[in-house]
Amino acid sequence: MGVGGGECERKSQSERTDAELLAAHVAGDRRAFDELFHRHQRQLHRLARLTTRTREDAEDALQDAMLSAHRGAGSFRHDAAVGSWLHRIVVNACLDRLRRTKAHPTAPLEDVHPVPDRTAQVETAIVVHRALMRLPVEQRAAVVAVDMQGYSVADTAALLGVAEGTVKSRCSRARVRLAELLGYLNASPDPAPPMAVRQRMPDTGADG
Repeated sequence: MGVGGGECERKSQSERTDAELLAAHVAGDRRAFDELFHRHQRQLHRLARLTTRTREDAEDALQDAMLSAHRGAGSFRHDAAVGSWLHRIVVNACLDRLRRTKAHPTAPLEDVHPVPDRTAQVETAIVVHRALMRLPVEQRAAVVAVDMQGYSVADTAALLGVAEGTVKSRCSRARVRLAELLGYLNASPDPAPPMAVRQRMPDTGADG
């Protein structure tokens, strides 16, 4: 029994699924949520940095989101992946923060995703991030989810609480605007420019 219990305890930390960790957190396991956050921290932080204007905004939004997730874990309905649920909470926290500061001018842009010895990629990421910041909040959230995080249109619609057609429309407008901002539109007026952007963007997902 002692050996079995030890194996069970080890599984409870690093080997449990996301859903099991969330359930353990709801049941009172104080370490379960920390483990869950640790698993998704990098992706969620990258999402926040792509969606907000500054590193400080990203960190504040992520903190707000994780507090909401920690408190609202009991309302998780298991009708989606835990990662998607966390993604939705982070997106909503970022949008809330952006809407609160909408009247403020764009803050100086910081380096995004610094990669040692890959200066060109880092510079490209900064340029793309600067262009993203010039998109309307709703378009930015949609195009980041679909083109950079790899979510399908249907999943993105569920994440943002809008119709699939709305997601498609927002992504289409965002891609055209990004192409204009990044100087690709004159060379190729078809949907290819956003793909070129995505191919040059370090550490991002594929198109959904």
